Amino acid sequence: MHRPSLLAPPRPLPLPFLPPPRPHWRFPRGPAVLHRPPRTRLDATSRRPLPILALLSSRSMVHSLHHLFPSLLGNTASLTPFLIEPVAVAAEGVLGSSEEGSDDQEAKFVEVGYVSSTHGIKGELRVMPSTDFPELRFCTPGTRWLRTRISGKELISEVQLTGGRGHPGQKSWIVSLSGIDTVDKAKQIVGSTFLVKEDDRPDLEEGELYTPDLVGMRVVLKESGILVGTVANVFNFGASDLLEVMLASDDRQDQSSSSKLDSTSCGRHVWVPFVEAIVPEVDMDKREMLITPPKGLLELNLRSDMRPKKERRQLEWKERKRLQQRLIPAKKKLAEMCQTHVLEGLKIGEKVQKSSLARQIVNIDCKLLQHALQSINKPLHSFPEFAGANSAKLLRRSIRVSHEYLRNHTSKQKDDSNYLLYKEGLQLLSRSKTAIIVIINGNNCDGDSVPNDGGSKTSLSQFEDLLFGCNGFMKVEEESMTVPLIVVSPAHLIQSYRECLSDNDYFGMNSEKVWVLEELQLPVVSIPIDQNGSKILLKSPWEILQAPIGSGGFFSLLLSHNILPELNKMGVEYVQVCSLNDKSTILHPLFLGLVSSCRADVGIILFESRKGEDECDMIFSMRHIIRLSRQIEKLQFCAVPEQHVHVEQVDNQLVTNHPDAPNSYRLHCPMYASLNSCSLDAVCVVKVFE
Repeated sequence: MHRPSLLAPPRPLPLPFLPPPRPHWRFPRGPAVLHRPPRTRLDATSRRPLPILALLSSRSMVHSLHHLFPSLLGNTASLTPFLIEPVAVAAEGVLGSSEEGSDDQEAKFVEVGYVSSTHGIKGELRVMPSTDFPELRFCTPGTRWLRTRISGKELISEVQLTGGRGHPGQKSWIVSLSGIDTVDKAKQIVGSTFLVKEDDRPDLEEGELYTPDLVGMRVVLKESGILVGTVANVFNFGASDLLEVMLASDDRQDQSSSSKLDSTSCGRHVWVPFVEAIVPEVDMDKREMLITPPKGLLELNLRSDMRPKKERRQLEWKERKRLQQRLIPAKKKLAEMCQTHVLEGLKIGEKVQKSSLARQIVNIDCKLLQHALQSINKPLHSFPEFAGANSAKLLRRSIRVSHEYLRNHTSKQKDDSNYLLYKEGLQLLSRSKTAIIVIINGNNCDGDSVPNDGGSKTSLSQFEDLLFGCNGFMKVEEESMTVPLIVVSPAHLIQSYRECLSDNDYFGMNSEKVWVLEELQLPVVSIPIDQNGSKILLKSPWEILQAPIGSGGFFSLLLSHNILPELNKMGVEYVQVCSLNDKSTILHPLFLGLVSSCRADVGIILFESRKGEDECDMIFSMRHIIRLSRQIEKLQFCAVPEQHVHVEQVDNQLVTNHPDAPNSYRLHCPMYASLNSCSLDAVCVVKVFE
């Protein structure tokens, strides 16, 4: 007679199910929650050895297992047979159903909470609710369902709730299940999810919604009707719910082979607070919600760089390496200029603060700063004073026209005295020999009237009018020309002007020949009170106090951004530079014709209505710009006294200085300062009167 052996049983018998190790549980979306999303949390299971759980479909299997494994099952704590009745609906693989079929079946259930731990010694369970009806779900006896993961597969099983009570201190509920009367049995279902049938959801009052019903809805801008995307998930962050919206315009999402939308998609998404001010209308019949987001909300989570993470990390590492290499000579240069106090911030503070200071240091044009500090000791006359002192020489090559004449650009009649100049200017335009530089001052924006979009409506409308006005000159014999355009703008207005150019299709220009540059800035320096000279002022140990140097800074910008070689390749001979205002006129053939006929290096466009102002529009020959960009030391700077709050180190302590009088110099370089490097015989003037 042969006795049964563990190694060779007389007949095949099913082995007990051993739950796999569970570092954490993941629960899919789906509880019926009123205006609150399901909470998805890590399982708070104990680190003690888990008991063996065998899920049996019949009582006869219990006796077979005890007979087959007497030594293994000697301790009842090791294996607790728990008889449950599986529902006809099961997750993938348990009953041989497909993924698609299981999803359809599982949709009949909604999650109402999950078992976080045991409670007491009578087999009670602590449940963390994810429903707005916890008393109904966990206090009312009746049938419930448990979703449990076994061997990597999910099984939904029916259980009987015998009672429950609230646990306010832990924000949880204590429940009792039929057949679970010991701690060992209770531990076996820790981490399971409580489910109820979707049909059992309570009816809501008017204006109330279930969170799962929001998932999959279309999100549309109310004003324009443009589709933003689709709600992928809903999260609760205390004050309000937050909608995760997958963008419909995401190219990568469109190219994805999978059409299924979920919160783990690699597509781009934005966050939309689910509040009435932003989501005023929700149409459940159309499965659509209308939103009125504030300016910039939909752009907060967008990443402009869509390259893979590994590639971005490599580029970031190379950028940090280049920053360190540039920082070494910049530190040496500042030390030579006796500005070592600027470097103190590199020794203290957070990593982000030190990196920010390092970028500011390497971006300082130390050569230009040193020249500016040396030249402020020399007097610089204002442009009206300069024009008055040299009026005799400037009037030798000048013409005088009305602003109305320029606006109508009428010089097409041969009996007009300016016809030849106009014709010569048209020839330059037809051969694309000119370029435009528009300098936008921050002063053009009325300080109190600057809207939230970051740019003044007045300055933007002037910019549009200026470029629309030159379209008439850019067409010769019905053939369009491509004129290079450089826009110099304050940092906070750059995006506004880029959008303006893009929205207007670059005003008929070639987008590859358009540059939008940030205006050049230099540090603000202290007024010297001793032989130590001026010192760079700091807003904080990691922020340098800087200010724009004015319209004359475009010479350095063209050189630093490598634009001069590009203009040379295009064959540009003349560059018109104008400050944005309501009187500016660009690309007028009469201006270009006068400068070209006089073979002048500089042409001054002087509006008599702006006679007292310190700025003017000019036309430069390319040879003069190239010569001056290589001899920046010929530019003349002036020191503008200003009052600034700054920090300074006194007795090894940082002290904030609040001055009562001007305590600093802003280094300013006007455009006309370039006239110092040019002979007056190579200058012509166009006077414009009203």
